[in-house]
Amino acid sequence: MKTNIAIIFGCRSVEHEVSIISAVQAMRAIKREKYDVTPVYVTKSGEMYTGNALFEIENYKNLPELLKHSEPVLLTRKNGGVYMVYGNNGLFNKKKDVKIDLAFPIVHGTNCEDGTVAGYLEYLGLPYIGCDILSAAVGMDKSVFKDVLKSAGLPVLDCVSFRSREYMLEKQKITAEIVEKVGFPLIIKPVNLGSSVGITKVNDKDSLDEAITLAASFADKILAEHAVTKLREINCSVIGDADSCEPSVCEEPFMNDEILSYEDKYLSNKKGGASKGMASLGRKIPADISEEKATEIKRLACDIFKAIGASGVVRIDFLIDTETDKVYANEINTIPGSLAFYLWEPTGLKYTDMIDKLADLAFARQRARENLTYTIDTNILSGVSFGAKGAKGAKLQ
Repeated sequence: MKTNIAIIFGCRSVEHEVSIISAVQAMRAIKREKYDVTPVYVTKSGEMYTGNALFEIENYKNLPELLKHSEPVLLTRKNGGVYMVYGNNGLFNKKKDVKIDLAFPIVHGTNCEDGTVAGYLEYLGLPYIGCDILSAAVGMDKSVFKDVLKSAGLPVLDCVSFRSREYMLEKQKITAEIVEKVGFPLIIKPVNLGSSVGITKVNDKDSLDEAITLAASFADKILAEHAVTKLREINCSVIGDADSCEPSVCEEPFMNDEILSYEDKYLSNKKGGASKGMASLGRKIPADISEEKATEIKRLACDIFKAIGASGVVRIDFLIDTETDKVYANEINTIPGSLAFYLWEPTGLKYTDMIDKLADLAFARQRARENLTYTIDTNILSGVSFGAKGAKGAKLQ
């Protein structure tokens, strides 16, 4: 019997389109002899749709037309399982509810990758692939992520984080703190976005305010981080769970500027007008680094994975200061673009088999959770009474 896997993608995020690309890639790779695939596209306004038209990337060029050929749905728990229920069911057009066995969130950015979707699936009690609520939230918040790594003794760059309103009210104080603790050059980032959105390198105090204003347009919380002037970016993926994990090969992406931009990641190397997501980025695989340095980065990648309690497949981006040869953890992508499949194929793990592995990890986590106790054998309500006044204003008797 096939497993019915719901691919959840889109969502209210500035990385909405990137999620679509990653999801369509995955839906093409899934073994149809093993899985029934149910696409669940979440619009930027939060509505869910399904339909066969969602399998084709070309159809997303005209979203209003695509939605006309798709069905509104929602997920609900009933009869001991989770079902996809059609929203347009009428008396003479009744569609049968679809039982979902496993959810595969392929979402990027805020309002989804940050633990929001994981929390929704936890609430439904539906097994799902990827990080749980806590690890997803930690991975998305760059400031919290750095704090967790520092406490674990893992290398990160010096930084200062603050809120946009705090900056507006105490601009001089925060500017002085940034200059003292971080210094120039530095990087200004929205604390909870990926895909290099809203990121600016700042070389002097005169450019700082403009960079912070840009970042504040995307997120309430902002990070000022020391910029390594002579750097190499090296990335490594990790697959696993709380019990064990393994690293991929390392890659070195090619940058057109000092920061790997959104355009570098998703708009370069387009063929026929269609982006292939992170899989299209210019890169060297494996990275041209020594075996010792590759081993160090792979070890750090696994240590970081375990430090935040990650699960599924992630990609961790590192910076090497070429003047000191020191490695720093830059950020983690808990649901990486294109699911970082291109880092696993050189190890012999095909994309289709990687999805099988991720599904096995999700079901193993669900089995472990089902062994936990969520109730105790007592009924405190049996002795509670509010008296004649009812609940309002009454005291417990």
